[in-house]
Amino acid sequence: MLRPLLKVQRQSGMDVSGGLEEVSVSAGPQFEDAPAFQYSPDHVAGKEGKPDPSEISFPGCSCHSASCVASSCSCLRYGENYNGLCIKSDKNGLNFCKPIFECNTMCQCGELCQNRVIQRGLQFRLEVFKTAKKGWGLRTLEFIPKGRFVCEYAGEILGFKEACRRIQLQTPSDANYIIAVKEHLSDGHIMETFVDPTHIGNVGRFLNHSCEPNLFMVPVRIDSMVPKLALFADRDICAEEELTYDYSGRYRNYSPVKDQDNLPEGEASKKLCYCGTKLCTGFLPFDNSLFCNSDVRSHNEETL
Repeated sequence: MLRPLLKVQRQSGMDVSGGLEEVSVSAGPQFEDAPAFQYSPDHVAGKEGKPDPSEISFPGCSCHSASCVASSCSCLRYGENYNGLCIKSDKNGLNFCKPIFECNTMCQCGELCQNRVIQRGLQFRLEVFKTAKKGWGLRTLEFIPKGRFVCEYAGEILGFKEACRRIQLQTPSDANYIIAVKEHLSDGHIMETFVDPTHIGNVGRFLNHSCEPNLFMVPVRIDSMVPKLALFADRDICAEEELTYDYSGRYRNYSPVKDQDNLPEGEASKKLCYCGTKLCTGFLPFDNSLFCNSDVRSHNEETL
């Protein structure tokens, strides 16, 4: 069941989530200047988005036990997803690309099942703060071990045409929160999910890009085919450290990503990157597919 929305009020020292998260999200003294938005810990249905993220469409497992095991649980048909509270990785230490399904509302297992991690919500104290050059950012107030779930990137689930319409209305000075997640399936098909937390979203909307991030994103499905965009710690993260991820999805990801360097000359949407890392490319990742004419592009209507 989706939790309620909250209209974020403007006051210093507040809980940005308004009590909708398991752990409060604090805000820096300048937060009253941040753009207004509605807080939602979960995805919500946006224009043309399908299926509705609030619908429960997956059958649950029949494991009458405190915690499920891969040998007998239908939700773990691709193998175990977590080692304790940490996401599992392959033998090379990279993020694996197998589908992740958590036990859901219809499952018979207990609430403390090892296959229930993302749905438990925030587990670490986070803070929204004002950065020197990147606008608003998000940092942790406590140590986060490698592999632990940190937060989701939640917002409105949009259709392709609506995502294109919104991003093409943006000016060069506007912050772009829209993310297009492309999952490359073994049969060659691509499943796309478009999420926009501009007006309705969670704490993930404050995460900045880095060319050497400390988080990585993994699609996790619980109640339906609409994936939770879960962000995990790629390494141990110290208290007071800013939390970042790679907007391109290229970082530690097996999925093919097109080279974005050869953009049309004078492309106004290509913005400078201020991550300050040694491997910084100088510009934020840019996906020109959302700037294509939707009437010309041959788009797979079976995508999310």
